[in-house]
Amino acid sequence: MVEAHSQAQQIKEVVYRILDANLDRAREGLRIIEEWCRFGLNDAHLAGECKRLRQEVGNWHTAQMRAARDTPGDPGTDLTHPQEEQRSSITSLLQANFCRVQEALRVLEEYGKLYDPNMGSTFKQMRYQVYTLESTLMGYQRHQLLWRSHLYLVTSPLESLLEVVEAALKGGLTLVQYREKTTDDVIRLEQATQLRQLCHNYGALFIINDRVDLALAVNADGVHLGQQDLPIAIARQLLGTQRIIGRSTTNAQEMQKAIAEGADYIGVGPVYETPTKVGKAAAGLEYVSYAAKNCAIPWFAIGGIDASNINDVIDAGARRVAVVRSLIQSEQPTLVTQYFISQLHRK
Repeated sequence: MVEAHSQAQQIKEVVYRILDANLDRAREGLRIIEEWCRFGLNDAHLAGECKRLRQEVGNWHTAQMRAARDTPGDPGTDLTHPQEEQRSSITSLLQANFCRVQEALRVLEEYGKLYDPNMGSTFKQMRYQVYTLESTLMGYQRHQLLWRSHLYLVTSPLESLLEVVEAALKGGLTLVQYREKTTDDVIRLEQATQLRQLCHNYGALFIINDRVDLALAVNADGVHLGQQDLPIAIARQLLGTQRIIGRSTTNAQEMQKAIAEGADYIGVGPVYETPTKVGKAAAGLEYVSYAAKNCAIPWFAIGGIDASNINDVIDAGARRVAVVRSLIQSEQPTLVTQYFISQLHRK
């Protein structure tokens, strides 16, 4: 009887240690997220939500649990992973800490049932609240970065595609669209997965051309739709409110329609005739000037833009441009990226 009591006490002490460690982990992760909401975004509402969750976690952290802590005897203090040693961007930092908080809350939900029946249900609901906070904050981050992006690379098939895209990212590129019309879906999925990881490593947005299903499969930041693709409303229903949806437009009517339907950004063009859009007449610099005066959402002039004519496009009113061949086929994509960005910031 005494032995059974002793064993039960040992199990209780282990549960206390588990709860103590994960309460600390959840609070630490929430504080890291809170600091960005407070100082990085100056968003009192998001910072307040983090603080509320953090304090609710703290309310469960009893003296019994703290007393069970054995940091010197914890083998987990020596465990580490290379990814924990570096953070490539604010986005990756936030994502890592959301994962940390969510894992801790799941542990608290399960082991908490052994401590107090209410603890399991409380942390289950809190985990859902953190999922919602993550969607809101990461969506906020995406849209903030979209507004700050001035150069947009749209890819075309290339054997060294990853190397070229990475070189452009090193030059300051923050927005990439994967466009592949002809290859098999297996190859598309592999390439898109690699590009998404590469873009996120550099803190850049990754958009998929046309394919909402592929965008969801690789957790892309959004999708770009042509005039003949899915309606924006259907894409929004599938992607949710936090991902980015862009729409190609060639004239004022298409622009106004895209804005009314809820596009997050639009393409304006083709400014010049381009082999990327075979048989499509150039919209010209007049449409660029119209967009400059009438478009309230981010827009990117696109179509045949290169180093020889980018200043004409800028003079017509463009502050953002999308390019394909001038970067993909460049021998020095890093330098070309830096040149484009410098020109786009000269006014």
